[in-house]
Amino acid sequence: QVQLVESGGGLVQPGGSLLLSCVATGVSLSSFPMRWYRQAPGKEREYVAISSAPSGVTNYPDSVRGRFTIARVNETMVTLQMNDLKPEDTGVYFCNARKRGFEYWGQGTQVTVST
Repeated sequence: QVQLVESGGGLVQPGGSLLLSCVATGVSLSSFPMRWYRQAPGKEREYVAISSAPSGVTNYPDSVRGRFTIARVNETMVTLQMNDLKPEDTGVYFCNARKRGFEYWGQGTQVTVST
């Protein structure tokens, strides 16, 4: 059975940092483009980072570029380093593995940026 499990969320003050992790069981992520998404209350889910496969090329939307970094640790783990966090970064963060015919989501981890 394939599972993605995110962890590392929490409450952080503006300007702080968090490191999110996504660990897979039952599948190797090496051949999957990996994405992180977030969903704020009352808003649609939006993508915040992608690591292509097999190249590993990364991309980010303007809202997080220069502050967030996606990385592949090994074939079953992907991380999202988030720096200089802002209140608008608050939301539930999900990792996603998707390629032709296959798609997996984690259950999400809550990130709250507040004083």
